[in-house]
Amino acid sequence: MEAGGGLEAEAEEEQVMSEVHLGCPPRFPGLYLSRFTFSSRPLEIPGGDDGEGSDGRELVASTSSSYEPASGSPDAVAVDDDGDLVLHRRRRNRERRRSEDHVLAVQHGVTSSLRSVGLQVWKAAMLLTDFVLHKSFTSSEFDGVIAMEIGAGTGLVGLAQARVARRIFITDRGNHILDNCLANVRLNSSMLKFDEAKVHVRELDWKMSWPPPVGTHDASDPSSIYSWSSSEIEEAEQATLLFAADVIYSDNLTDLFFDAVRQLMSRGAKKVLYLTLEKRYNFSLDELDVVPNGYKHFRSFFAVQDGCGGKDNATSKPGLVGEQVDLARVPQYIREYNRGKDLEMWKLMYWPD
Repeated sequence: MEAGGGLEAEAEEEQVMSEVHLGCPPRFPGLYLSRFTFSSRPLEIPGGDDGEGSDGRELVASTSSSYEPASGSPDAVAVDDDGDLVLHRRRRNRERRRSEDHVLAVQHGVTSSLRSVGLQVWKAAMLLTDFVLHKSFTSSEFDGVIAMEIGAGTGLVGLAQARVARRIFITDRGNHILDNCLANVRLNSSMLKFDEAKVHVRELDWKMSWPPPVGTHDASDPSSIYSWSSSEIEEAEQATLLFAADVIYSDNLTDLFFDAVRQLMSRGAKKVLYLTLEKRYNFSLDELDVVPNGYKHFRSFFAVQDGCGGKDNATSKPGLVGEQVDLARVPQYIREYNRGKDLEMWKLMYWPD
């Protein structure tokens, strides 16, 4: 499942499949193209601005339905003077709704080995994309900023941010992942109307300390296009927005991720990291219970900010303070996934010791 047709050895490994891809042909040979639609109109937050009246999981989603009920009621009907039912012209409604939609096309693997999960689209990335879209439609907070997506996979979140960013660095590790990211940038630049020149696909290996090594582009080495220049490193350190989706599933990788994040956030401009994850449960012999993989370890890396601005840092590593984002305040723009109840979103900030 690699761009270029490699990874024959991985065909013998256990394959995993994202729930987002359940409608795709399960044995599709190669990379598949999915189109995710989203409304260009800002969607309302359930319960109004204060979010009251929501149980925390109720979502307002855009709809592809072509039927619009009369008088705003799903049970209302319209009749003429003779008492006959008046039927709406659905084609016109459908065309009007389609004109208000955008399409985000993503090339991805349908299944993959654990080593190549970055070739798939995961629900946490869809949630973070919803958040970026909502911010771009309802405020100017994300406009004209320098941003970076860490562990980008298919680059879905970075593509959404590219619509409004001054510069976006889409980062991951491995040529097959980065090649696919670059293909998705080229695929979407015209549809989402952003300049490809402001999107940099770069390799960021969490095993190496920040800053990454400076490289030069070599025509004989195709992978050199993912190397960093010294000016790009300086610009990345001035990023104010960091994004990461579904990077928490292994304690070892979580250690490496937070080491890289702290190094990056401690340099240059003040940064905020928006991170989404999906809890995945397995039986633990240590706790003799079914628990989410790596979640307790993840929570040990930051203090949690309380409602009064204080923090409980009894178990936190130094430097990071987190605030959980209420998902009821993140409307669902992308229709093609079901959030369920195991997604979380965190806003993390860096505070020097």
